Amino acid sequence: MIIASDLQKDISGEPLLRGISFKLERRDRMSLSGRNGAGKTTLLRMISGEASIDGGELVLAKGTKVALHDQRPPRDQRMTLRDYVLSGAPELLALEARLAELEQRMASGDYEEPTLSAYADAQSALEHAGGYTWREQALATLHGLGFKDDSVLDRRLGTFSGGELTRASLGRALAGQPDLLLLDEPTNHLDIESLEWLEAHLAALDAAVILIAHDRWFLESVATAVLELEAGRGRFFPGTWHQWRTERAQRELALGRAIERQQAEIARLEKFVTRFRAGTRARQAQSRQKRLDRIERIDRGERDRDGLAFAFKPPQRSGRVVFELDRGRVQIGERVLLDQAELWLERGEHVSVVGPNGAGKTTLIETLAGARPFADDGSDARDATGMALKGGASPAPSPAGEGAGPQVTGKLLTGHNVNVGFLSQHSEDLHAGSARTVVEACQARTGLTPANARALLGRFLFSGEEADKPLEALSGGERQRLSLAILVQSGANVLILDEPTNHLDVESREALEDALRDFQGSLLLISHDRALLDAIGSRTIAFEERTLRSYQGGWPEYLRVREQRAQAAAERAQTATPARAQSQPRPAAKRAAGGNGAGGGPAKRQAKLEAQIEQAEAALRAVEDELADTAAWSTPERSRQSSARHEAAKRTVDELYAQYEQVAG
Repeated sequence: MIIASDLQKDISGEPLLRGISFKLERRDRMSLSGRNGAGKTTLLRMISGEASIDGGELVLAKGTKVALHDQRPPRDQRMTLRDYVLSGAPELLALEARLAELEQRMASGDYEEPTLSAYADAQSALEHAGGYTWREQALATLHGLGFKDDSVLDRRLGTFSGGELTRASLGRALAGQPDLLLLDEPTNHLDIESLEWLEAHLAALDAAVILIAHDRWFLESVATAVLELEAGRGRFFPGTWHQWRTERAQRELALGRAIERQQAEIARLEKFVTRFRAGTRARQAQSRQKRLDRIERIDRGERDRDGLAFAFKPPQRSGRVVFELDRGRVQIGERVLLDQAELWLERGEHVSVVGPNGAGKTTLIETLAGARPFADDGSDARDATGMALKGGASPAPSPAGEGAGPQVTGKLLTGHNVNVGFLSQHSEDLHAGSARTVVEACQARTGLTPANARALLGRFLFSGEEADKPLEALSGGERQRLSLAILVQSGANVLILDEPTNHLDVESREALEDALRDFQGSLLLISHDRALLDAIGSRTIAFEERTLRSYQGGWPEYLRVREQRAQAAAERAQTATPARAQSQPRPAAKRAAGGNGAGGGPAKRQAKLEAQIEQAEAALRAVEDELADTAAWSTPERSRQSSARHEAAKRTVDELYAQYEQVAG
């Protein structure tokens, strides 16, 4: 599909990439690895043709369709979501326009051979690309990406959030059925259900894929090769992401040993030179000095020197019960997201909160953290207070009605000596007082002296001039690291974290994972990072059917229960499939050309094929009805099985039509 040979790229006259080479076949999935600023996104844009190539050669197979998904918002905010997604398939839109033009010509009496031939060619090309249902197939990707309601298709792009636009961009890239798919952070803003759908979709996609991602489970599930970008150079590794990580660890271990051996040799030579520089062995000392001068010093490189590593302070002891929410209700306008919900958190518990986007997770934990007002429902006489962090009574609820903001009501009890540290997924609150730089924001939020603030920031990769960087110039990852530094210094004994791995690279995610695993206080965590959930949680709270359900054990135990339920639902649906298939109304069979269908020979064969086609199409419809159930896509394995069944049913229909065309002449 693609061969890259010695690609080079300069930015403002300075070298960014040098010697980038790789080769990909169809169905290969290559992950790009490297720190922020290593040139990963630039390389994707070079491959897509959006950025120039300053050296080397890039060759694509003839006729290769390339689609790029990145983090830039759509240019035309006036387009509807439907038009935006379908614009990702310009060739199919052009085919439809061509067919409409030819149909108009034929309706006007043009039945000349060139017109009929052009119409047949265009129709064949469209059928090869999925037929007249390609629009439905393209828009179906939006369901997998979290747009469950078809009513949003005709909304203008300007009415969607940034996260929704990112998902729409991903749907647009998938809609064009590309041969080479380029994905820059496709997992951003996807909930776990959508992540699993995307993994299964990419596994079944008949295309080559090059992707940038920091989600470790996603990388392990999808990647079949890794291109490592470091110090402007590229290193290609054929193998899974986990295999590459193992190989890299072994390589770094060997490098460390080589450095130790070289440093020992240098120390030995320097000792000899110092001792015998003058005297009878001066000539030997000069010889060893020349050897010292010729040694090429082994360096670990910038990536190895810079790494995030931190730990939370031992917290003060809180009461046994940290939070207890009774009859919790989350409502936005007239829409109720959560009703009659119970939630509790005990001292030392590490609890994960999971659920689809839009379920109300962030609204609920912001309320528990005191960042959003809580309304006592007054349903009983128990003493209830707002968060100790806020102090005093909670404000009265705003009236619920159309256009009203999120509102949380119920009974909330907060335990003794609870000190909450809250990490928002948006990090908007870094501008405290007159703070304009990283170090000023750190001082304002922690009360540290300038020297101590800089020492803290250095542990979070803000060394030297980086600490004086303006807040407005920070990237998403830098803002998240600054927020983590402030959180660590807070000394909180209860951490409430909303998507803490957002914008963090793999190494930083693993450092956070280590720190949270060792945290001795209580933790309430929202995350779509399944590797983090797998490592941290001791209990899982799931948003299900407008209420909260608690599952003992961490992510693996919750996943096992969820898969058992999905399997049971799939088995019930499979049992019901034959009845649905038989209930499909069968259209009247077409009469065989040249007869009434009662004779023998070709006419009889045609009639038989027509009946078989009707049965196959009914079976295909039944499969599609069954696969409309989200249980059919609940795990990567079931998604692969569902895709295979759908492809088999479609293939049967296509083969029968091919036989019919041969018999019909």
